Amino acid sequence: PARYKFQQGKIFALTLPRIYSSESLQNATVCTLGTDNLRYLKTVLRLKPGDPILVFDGFGHEYEARIEHFTADGVKVALEKMTAREGRSIRITLAQAIPKASKMDWIVKTAAELGADEIIPFSAIRSVSRIEGDKAQDKVKRWRKIVQEAARCTRSVGVADISPVLSFSDMLLRAAPSALKMIFWEEEDQKSIRGVLTGREAVGVKQFFIIVGPEGGLSRDEVDRAKEAGFVSVSLGKQILKVETAAAAILSILQYEKGIFSPKGEGINGHL
Repeated sequence: PARYKFQQGKIFALTLPRIYSSESLQNATVCTLGTDNLRYLKTVLRLKPGDPILVFDGFGHEYEARIEHFTADGVKVALEKMTAREGRSIRITLAQAIPKASKMDWIVKTAAELGADEIIPFSAIRSVSRIEGDKAQDKVKRWRKIVQEAARCTRSVGVADISPVLSFSDMLLRAAPSALKMIFWEEEDQKSIRGVLTGREAVGVKQFFIIVGPEGGLSRDEVDRAKEAGFVSVSLGKQILKVETAAAAILSILQYEKGIFSPKGEGINGHL
């Protein structure tokens, strides 16, 4: 969907602004967008009542909509037509050990943009940063805003779920029995990611659960515990990647082999 503007004797197509709604749009005809969207729509985009936008809720519902009016604390929107958008063919969970400083913000952003459906931050033995209590809640709140923005920009039908910060043991319990479970370890020298994804264990699999360690890597004990829980130890090759690069590389490879970038017709609508 697009709107148009007339300038210097020519008509230009403009992509409709796509806005996230924190409330479910299922069976809805109207919705109210909050104060964060009020400034963006009214002041930044300079839209007016009657202007068209797209509204999505992260649960597969997206509508062509129209602004009815602005209030002091939000934007009233009329939902007009549901757009036809198909979901992704696979589901990916990224369990990421907490890295130093603000690196997790970047990891969350790129993981959401590359199609991660769930991101689980966890504390590893070698994690330098320890996030607990109110600080952990604030971080998770920030990461949830980051994935909402990523979904808006990438036109994803869903918003990645961010779990609370978990311990290593609790994180392992979150893996579904039917998922292909991979833990990435720099000391692994037998199984590569491509070998696993093109092997028999990956045939017909629709759920993938991947574990990425912190800057110092995962300990042998953590890898052994993961193997006992059904995980496969996997290598990315001889080159060591920075923690903020590893997840993006893994997700890109996974999406190329099985998901939205797949050349084998397994992505959205069966093609790119």
